[in-house]
Amino acid sequence: MNLWSTLRIALNALRVNKLRSTLTMLGIIIGVGAVITMLAVGNGAQARVEEQIKSLGSNIMIIFPGSTTASGARGGAGTTQSLTEDDAAAIVREVPEVQVAAPSMRGSGQVIFGNSNWFTTFYGINNDYFEAREWPLVTGRDYEAAELSGAGKVAIIGQSVLSKLFGENALPEEAIGQTIRVKQVPFTVIGVLAKKGQSMLGSDQDDVVFVPLSTARNRLFGNQAGKQRRIGSMSVKTRDGASMAEAEEKIRSLMRQRHRLQQNQDDTFTIRNLTEILQAQEASSKILALLLAAVAGVSLLVGGIGIMNIMLVSVTERTREIGLRMAVGARARDILTQFLVEAVTLALIGGLLGVALGFGGSLAIGNFAGWRVEIDPDAVLLAVGFAAAIGVFFGFYPARKASKLLPIEALRYE
Repeated sequence: MNLWSTLRIALNALRVNKLRSTLTMLGIIIGVGAVITMLAVGNGAQARVEEQIKSLGSNIMIIFPGSTTASGARGGAGTTQSLTEDDAAAIVREVPEVQVAAPSMRGSGQVIFGNSNWFTTFYGINNDYFEAREWPLVTGRDYEAAELSGAGKVAIIGQSVLSKLFGENALPEEAIGQTIRVKQVPFTVIGVLAKKGQSMLGSDQDDVVFVPLSTARNRLFGNQAGKQRRIGSMSVKTRDGASMAEAEEKIRSLMRQRHRLQQNQDDTFTIRNLTEILQAQEASSKILALLLAAVAGVSLLVGGIGIMNIMLVSVTERTREIGLRMAVGARARDILTQFLVEAVTLALIGGLLGVALGFGGSLAIGNFAGWRVEIDPDAVLLAVGFAAAIGVFFGFYPARKASKLLPIEALRYE
């Protein structure tokens, strides 16, 4: 008997018991659908973390001012302005692993253009900040040296500020050369940044205005900040291939030396390795995705056990049929193949229906829950292949039992 004839007989046998076949496939359908959906959710979470890492910039650390202690009460981070531009210059000069150390100051206020206004965040920076954050311009230019040293009233804006001030459909080129006011100080727009998206905390990174650091200190924060050359934070980018842990240790040692701290004194600054934090979050997302897939895989095993049970019932019900076929010349191999084909067919049809359920479930989660989902073609192939393997594994014992029946005993079976 050829394979086509065996497949036709197996399909006919399944068609006779449609309801039972459908119920048998239900475990495989749910299992495959659950595996695909859970992996899609996990892949979406990982992709989101990867986007956050890219938007943050690679190999980056942020240095914040430390805390103050007064009458035994310790303030929070940033309560003392302990960082200066000279610290950033010293880090670049004395730590070989560091590519750039970009000082910055942060504030917020109303920005106005014509009849439009928007409350946003503004930063005082230099050009190193864009290099550290890997944040290119879509149009315009960087700050010139004279603008950085002479408190030039020029600004570079993010995409969100562009849309709020110049209109939702405004082109970046339309903003170049226009004058906006930040805290009533006029600035000429010289550049528009590429879109960054949300940060790992969910804030809009494009809702920002950048001005030269000297301008921010002298015109937006007051003369006292300008005289002291204080900064609010520092973005440190390490060179490709350099050890961030080693760079962090050298930076800490250098900063303690510059701030004249004794061994028993706490740091007057805080170093946060944001890349490591996000990579840990990515690893957690991967573990979560694997756990979800493993839980969903249990339903596949349950579906396989269901197939084995139904196939055993089918062998018992069709004992006389098996005896008759063997009496007219069917070999044990033909009987084994027939029942294996039935089991694998059940598993494959269930797997294909499960793929449809997985796609539908993933789209539903993405639309209604607002989660990002990414369906991996490899996961689909893996789920369907696993379903077929389950059909072979759990179908082999019933098929082998059917092939071992003796024709005379099978014909006498009541």
